[in-house]
Amino acid sequence: MRPRLLTGLYSAAAITMLGLLVTSCGPRPPSISATDHSALSTMERVMINSNACWFKSADPAFAGYQLAPELNSFTGRPRILVVDKKHPTGRPSLVVQAEGNPAQLQAFGPMMNGASGGRITGDVNRWAAGSKNCS
Repeated sequence: MRPRLLTGLYSAAAITMLGLLVTSCGPRPPSISATDHSALSTMERVMINSNACWFKSADPAFAGYQLAPELNSFTGRPRILVVDKKHPTGRPSLVVQAEGNPAQLQAFGPMMNGASGGRITGDVNRWAAGSKNCS
């Protein structure tokens, strides 16, 4: 009688496992991430929007500067630089960089201490969050 009991238990276990396997293979709703918050994707958004809103729009606060993106950083800190048009290899006037996932942003340089510092902070934070609006 014991062999039949064990056979019955094995059969029940096999049927249960088969049922679990079939239900796990069924269609699943896709997982959607609205905004990637990694350092690279965050800085890509910031770069695209800063280029459009600060430089291509001929914003007077950025008239004497140009954008120098450095997104393919091997340090894990993609960044964008705002440099003087006349001296593009000189010291940057603004550095915006991100690190980690979720990204932690930093902005520093002489422009942050000037009249545009508050606006730069607001723009960068808004763009990092996924907005495409200019100020």
